[in-house]
Amino acid sequence: MSKVWLITGSARGLGRDITEAALATGNNVVATARDTDRLADLQQRYSDRIRTVALDVTDTAAARAAVDFAIGAFGRLDVLVNNAGFGHIVPFEQTEEADFKAQIDTNFYGVINLTRAALPVMRSQRSGHIVNISSVGGRTGTPGLSAYQAAKWAVGGFTEVLAQELAPCGVKIISVEPGGMRTGWGAAAGGDAPQLLPDYEPSVGAVLAMIRAYAGNEMSDPRKVANVVIDLADREVLPAHLILGSDALHVFGEAEAARQKAAAEWASVSRSTDVEGVDLSFLNSQAGP
Repeated sequence: MSKVWLITGSARGLGRDITEAALATGNNVVATARDTDRLADLQQRYSDRIRTVALDVTDTAAARAAVDFAIGAFGRLDVLVNNAGFGHIVPFEQTEEADFKAQIDTNFYGVINLTRAALPVMRSQRSGHIVNISSVGGRTGTPGLSAYQAAKWAVGGFTEVLAQELAPCGVKIISVEPGGMRTGWGAAAGGDAPQLLPDYEPSVGAVLAMIRAYAGNEMSDPRKVANVVIDLADREVLPAHLILGSDALHVFGEAEAARQKAAAEWASVSRSTDVEGVDLSFLNSQAGP
């Protein structure tokens, strides 16, 4: 059965591939972008199965209007894909305040705005899928990506909480966390970096050199990632997080191993703050903080 999709950042990169895949599999799509002219070819090809809406995801009223438009056009909303986002590789100290805020507003509050607008609709339907396009950078830390990864970590936590809140309502939510994809993200993220302060050359400078060398040779095919997203929208059981790409699995595995090692080494300090005789049995039946 065809579904109604609302996809942010549809004009290029992974968002464009998800939009094309959703349409190719017979779905109806509300495709949003800052520049909808870049979607004209899809409008011509798929006619009334695609509607385009200009959208700045940081605008809460515009997010609500996009959801309302989808309902008006197709009568329901089955899948929301929060894809719009960008990053810049710059040391935190050298990141302009406006740029840091713009990355947080787009990568995190864009997800918040669209999800807040879509949830009443999906909850009333007792069905729906929300796919948050995050990054393995939402589970790891990379020098130079303080704003981008802070937002992606926030998306991951937000997704985990909502997955539990929405479980009784029939609404599914997942954070999709790819590694490098051949979308041009790396070239854009590292393309306008300022002259680094010498102290940041060993850390952020090394990341910039790696990203620039890796650009165009990334591990994942965005069309394959898009096909995974299409498949997820038909599943009733989803993990809160889904890592995609062998590079992402490797980076995530190293980060998890380092966290577990540190946790074990510092366990005695962690326990040293307990009240004497504390009883942990209540945690067996209650959710933690």
